Amino acid sequence: MTTEKGLAGEMKTAMEGDARRTNQVPEDHGDMDDSSEKTPSKASKSPQKSNKRPKTVPVKVNLLDGSDYDTAVEKFAKGQTLLDMVCGHLNLLERDYFGLTFQDTDNAKNWLDPSKEIKKQIRVGSWNLGFSVKFYPPDPSVLIEDITRYYLCLQLRDDILSGRLPCSFVTHALLGSYTVQAELGDYEPEEHGPDYVSDFHFAPNQTRELEERVMELHRNYRGMSPAEAEVNFLENAKKLSMYGVDLHHAKDSEGIDIMLGVSANGLLIYRDRLRINRFAWPKILKISYKRSNFYIKIRPGEYEQFESTIGFKLPNHRASKRLWKVCIEHHTFF
Repeated sequence: MTTEKGLAGEMKTAMEGDARRTNQVPEDHGDMDDSSEKTPSKASKSPQKSNKRPKTVPVKVNLLDGSDYDTAVEKFAKGQTLLDMVCGHLNLLERDYFGLTFQDTDNAKNWLDPSKEIKKQIRVGSWNLGFSVKFYPPDPSVLIEDITRYYLCLQLRDDILSGRLPCSFVTHALLGSYTVQAELGDYEPEEHGPDYVSDFHFAPNQTRELEERVMELHRNYRGMSPAEAEVNFLENAKKLSMYGVDLHHAKDSEGIDIMLGVSANGLLIYRDRLRINRFAWPKILKISYKRSNFYIKIRPGEYEQFESTIGFKLPNHRASKRLWKVCIEHHTFF
């Protein structure tokens, strides 16, 4: 039986050896990084050409408040350099929870690898990225700084509006009321008219009834600071079943459509929007993929003698690799 210590080593070995293993499959070559590592040597052979190339590349990063951060980085800069620049711009010190995303040629969201050169990850098009929460803390109270909680709130508000974080009417109203308190402060009758929350967006399909309930709750929060309102927002948001779950389309061994969810708690299996199984990270001995197939090796249960392997079918090789990497990163982080 593989030990917990063995699992950690196995995960590390899997990450280091992934490129070597998958490179052996002919159709995977286009997805690896080896093909572009000859670029610097080619440039060094023709200094005139390299001098004509721009030393920096323009970058646009869409931030969680909807604004854009425009900057430039060196052509061979790694992802960590850009992430540090964005976090510095935002005065964020608790940076480990955040990451940068970009769209690939399939229009799928990918996380920028901090340890690799940006140009080897964004191979075509402009360097347009998004700044997002990558690892959702199961207990947001562990966050030390108000500004970290603020950006987590912004991410969750976006998750709610996009439908990634489903809520009931009651929860929409409660979270919306804390958002209004954080943004506007105390309710003031002489300042706030009958529709003072109509400019806020609390739900994908917002109704007048919801806005009225938000206003009713908001009027009870006199004296609550913006920081306290954000803490209350997070304490309620973390209880939602889809909080911090990163969903991936897949099929099970019988070819039935399912969703695989990656979270702080482990790998979750959904069918028709209902969770049908959960594999906690300590129960998973090994995570692997081959072509479009994704596998997890499960530790034997109390009444089981042998380890078992469960396989899933992803849309393509890139989707399988993307899920594998997200799982490895979450297992390592949490």
